[in-house]
Amino acid sequence: MKKGDITYTKIYTEGYFIYSGYDLSGKKFIEAGGGTWKLTQNGTVEISEFSTINPEGVGDTEKHMFKGEHDDNPMTLMTERSDELIPETWSKIDDGKSPLFGAWRITQRERNGQMNTMQQGPRKTMKVLSGTRFQWAAYNVETRQFMGTGGGTFTAQDGKYTENIEFFSRDNSRVGAKLVFDFAVVGNDWHHKGFSSKGDPIYEIWTNQD
Repeated sequence: MKKGDITYTKIYTEGYFIYSGYDLSGKKFIEAGGGTWKLTQNGTVEISEFSTINPEGVGDTEKHMFKGEHDDNPMTLMTERSDELIPETWSKIDDGKSPLFGAWRITQRERNGQMNTMQQGPRKTMKVLSGTRFQWAAYNVETRQFMGTGGGTFTAQDGKYTENIEFFSRDNSRVGAKLVFDFAVVGNDWHHKGFSSKGDPIYEIWTNQD
């Protein structure tokens, strides 16, 4: 969805959603949010886990009703907000076909040559992927604190995972960077190895949450 120079993207997996608004040409991050969701007969119900524009609303439920059929492309949703219905029209980007489609939470990270288990408390670092797009976010569901997000397009094939960064809330200079990693999916775990955008070596394990 476009509003002037701002591009809005939204990724749905089986149980999670995440969205972003950004100005790609101006390298400006605008907003982001995400959480859990479910499909109903008439639309969707979303429960917020983080929001950069409405942190007080974390934990709240928002309803979106289909205007037309749920598989229309483009699809219009009527969002119930402040006792009024606000229309939003979205165009489908891809069909979700990727070995990494899903919502992933970081569970292990290598430090000093050893894999360390990440504490699974209210602080979350999630990465949500469609068939062609990714977005990560770090936040705390209890304190409603937002730490950062970034995303863009990706490919995943022949053991190589490539990210093309289109927005980064912490550092606009990263926009346009291309990062290549080794990847493998073992059971519910995504093994992710390479170098960060700062050039630091990383080896992480992300676990599917759907």
